[in-house]
Amino acid sequence: MNELAQGLLDAWKLIFTLDRDLLEIVGLSLRVTLTAVAIASLIGLPLGAWLVVNRFRYRRATIAVLNALMGLPPVVVGLVVYLLLSRSGPFGVFGLLFTPAAMIIAQVIIITPMIASISHQVIRDLWADYHDLLLSLNASRWQRIKALLWDGRRALLTAMLAGFGRGIGEVGAIMIVGGNIDHNTRVLTTAISLETGKGNFAFAIGLGLVLIALAVSVNLIIHSLSKTERASNW
Repeated sequence: MNELAQGLLDAWKLIFTLDRDLLEIVGLSLRVTLTAVAIASLIGLPLGAWLVVNRFRYRRATIAVLNALMGLPPVVVGLVVYLLLSRSGPFGVFGLLFTPAAMIIAQVIIITPMIASISHQVIRDLWADYHDLLLSLNASRWQRIKALLWDGRRALLTAMLAGFGRGIGEVGAIMIVGGNIDHNTRVLTTAISLETGKGNFAFAIGLGLVLIALAVSVNLIIHSLSKTERASNW
C-alpha cells in the first residue's frame, strides 16, 4: 500500500513539473491517434453513408463483414502491417517500419471499421426520415451522402470518439510496428507496459493518469461540441 501511495505521489510530481519525457510521450500519442482518427473518419464516415443510400447485391454481407471487422484483433493487424512494411514486403522500400507513420497505418486499419459501422447505424436512422425528401429533390447519391453526413454531424462525433478511444488505448499493433523506440515511437500504452516491466511504477502510474485524463477530456470536448444536453428553460 505504501508503495502504491508513493507511486501516486511521484506520478503527480511528474505531471505537475511537466516532465520532458512524459510530455514527449503524450505528444506523440496524441499526434498518432488524432491523425489516425482523422484519416479513418475521412474513409469511414462516407463509407457508412454510402452503404445506407446504395442498394447492391451483397450489401447485407458487406455490412456484416464491416461489423465483424470491429472486433479485428490488433495483434493480427500489427503482424500484417509489419509484413507489408518490412524490407522483404511490398512497401519495404519506403522505410516506414518502426516509425510513427507505421503506427498511424495500423491504427487507421483498426479504427476505420468501427467508425464506418457506427456511422452506418446513425445515418440509417436519418435516411428513414430524409428518404422521401431527398428523392423528391432528385438529389444525386453524393448529394444524399453529404446531406446525411451534415445533418448527423453531432451524432457522428460519437463514432469519432469511439475511434479515438480504441486508438489511444491500443498497444498490441503499436508495439509490433512501432517497436517502442525511445524518443521515436514510444507512446502512452507501450511506455506503461515497459515501465511496469522495469518496476518503475511511478512513471507508469503517471502515464496511466495522463491516459485517463486524455480520455475524459476528449469525452467532455465531444460532449460540449455535440451539445447533447442544453440548458433547460424550465
